Amino acid sequence: METENTINLRLRFYKDIDEKVDIVRQKFIDYKSQISSDYIMKIRRNHIQFTIGGVKERYWSPYLTIELEEKEGSNGQATHVRGLFGPAQTMWTFFIFMHFMIAGIFIVFMMFAISDYMLKKSVISDFMVMGLMIFCWIFLYILGRQTRENGYGQMNELEQEFLKIIQ
Repeated sequence: METENTINLRLRFYKDIDEKVDIVRQKFIDYKSQISSDYIMKIRRNHIQFTIGGVKERYWSPYLTIELEEKEGSNGQATHVRGLFGPAQTMWTFFIFMHFMIAGIFIVFMMFAISDYMLKKSVISDFMVMGLMIFCWIFLYILGRQTRENGYGQMNELEQEFLKIIQ
């Protein structure tokens, strides 16, 4: 399967494998022992965290989180794999923090504007700050989209490695 030619509508995927969970997990453990320094893999029970590391790591480098589960109705003879691509946790936390800060400042200045309006004072400065917060939110949105697009190449690379492991 050529991952570069597929359209990534969602950042999550599901895959069913006709092998037991322990066998699939062992494939990841074996791969981890021979992995290059370009990749980082953490395995805890049936939870696997896989990312780009070393020289190729950038702030937009995606993480691939994989969950291995017994496929329902297979009597333990098949594995259901749930995969999710996402940003680095520190990047995600920073972006969420910034969104909450912008929203908080917007709400505070909206209350100031209502108070100033009721007191028959000028509300121009309040609306200017509110407009600036809207501009900052749009900027964060565009920055987030661009960051995600920057990670598509590495996302395809991680997916190719994932497909190599499970085959």
